[in-house]
Amino acid sequence: MPKEFAIGSKVRVVALPPYVKTADPMPMLRPPDVIHIGEEGIVLDRRPGGYWGVRFAKGSFLLDDEYLES
Repeated sequence: MPKEFAIGSKVRVVALPPYVKTADPMPMLRPPDVIHIGEEGIVLDRRPGGYWGVRFAKGSFLLDDEYLES
């Protein structure tokens, strides 16, 4: 069952994907080491394909809910 997060709420990274996608208008792939397990971010929005836009210290990225917890 997919997780639901409120826009503006804090989430924590619980696992790293093989790569992360930036939340830019033209998304780019980045190595997963731009974020770290345990890092907290703010939910910006919900995107198609089950992704969440999350703002971290090093930028905004699109993450699947399996990598996040409240």
